[in-house]
Amino acid sequence: MRLLGWRTRIFTAAVASAGALLVIPGTPAQADPAGTLIGTTAKPDGFRGMNNGFAVDYWTTRSNGEQVKASGALFVPQGTPPPGGWPIMAYDHGTSGMGPGCGGQSETDVFSRPGEDHVLQYFLNKGFAVVAPDYLGLGHFDTGPHPYLEIRTEATATIDLVKAARQARPDLSRTWAVTGFSQGGHAALGTANFQQDLAPDLDFRGVIAVDPASDIEKVAPVVGPYVPAVPGQAGAGMNGFVVSMLAGLRATHPEADVDGHLSPLGRQLLDKTQSLCFPDIMKQVDGVSIGDMLSKPLNDAPFRNAVDQYMTVPVSGYHEPILLLLNTNDTTVPSPLHAALAAQLAANGQDFQTVVGTGTHTQVNPQMWDAIGKFSDRILSTPTVS
Repeated sequence: MRLLGWRTRIFTAAVASAGALLVIPGTPAQADPAGTLIGTTAKPDGFRGMNNGFAVDYWTTRSNGEQVKASGALFVPQGTPPPGGWPIMAYDHGTSGMGPGCGGQSETDVFSRPGEDHVLQYFLNKGFAVVAPDYLGLGHFDTGPHPYLEIRTEATATIDLVKAARQARPDLSRTWAVTGFSQGGHAALGTANFQQDLAPDLDFRGVIAVDPASDIEKVAPVVGPYVPAVPGQAGAGMNGFVVSMLAGLRATHPEADVDGHLSPLGRQLLDKTQSLCFPDIMKQVDGVSIGDMLSKPLNDAPFRNAVDQYMTVPVSGYHEPILLLLNTNDTTVPSPLHAALAAQLAANGQDFQTVVGTGTHTQVNPQMWDAIGKFSDRILSTPTVS
């Protein structure tokens, strides 16, 4: 997940009456199809340590199909592209917060993340154009609370940015892959699974997921008012993840009746944190137990069904190779959940490779970097498709 502030929901409605379209302020009367480019802004050389960078605004969709604006970053290698165009590596970032400015990809006003910049630079230096979505609600546009860990909108934000980037730059090929860390690993796996239906015209070649968030929904039924506080930074981080997930679920799945499961304190915390970046979310929930936020367990069928639909990582239906990089001392996404994901992929006959390290969350050791290099070299070994 990851550390990283801001603001409100925009509700839209359109009512046709006597041939006129009434639009509630906040969203234009008509939107272009998902993946349509809105515009690009060139970034100064040295932005995030790279040259030839752009902020990209584009159309994507909520999970209910409503079209909304989103933003991301694009970096293009310098020099002459290969005959089919530059291959694309999409990068999905880890946990950063719930509101505008928190994504940190197209702008770095709120904070910078040099570790992420290193990953983007790595793929740029290998000859990939790199795109990095802010995710829905975390970029330039205030579209309500980020639907944290909603796998479909993570995927659509990524796929639609790839489409928009290719409109902005005709020197980009149809060949692409995706990499993600933590929440980004969750997003990258969803992207790899959904791309077959959402972007069949593109040439997808694989996914790299580092300590992905997975199987967290299976823990929900045992969570209730009886869960004690976890002290220190670890407790604040855990609480921040839970509050963020519940706020995103509340905004997207009214049938889950999230408020009906919350205590008055829990509702207050969701209201206060649904527009903040993650460090500020952690401050708000520091010293509070998960149990203090809840009025009843999260084990009724409507809630379980909604959370499964919202965040479950697919464990079948992948059509290209998967590289899983997993750490045994991960406590942010506990390592038994990593083992469960690998076991489910194996049971379903998916094409995946696992490299296991002994580090903490999202640490990449030399053996992992070697596996990333070989995986990306495989992608580059076949000519790109224009």
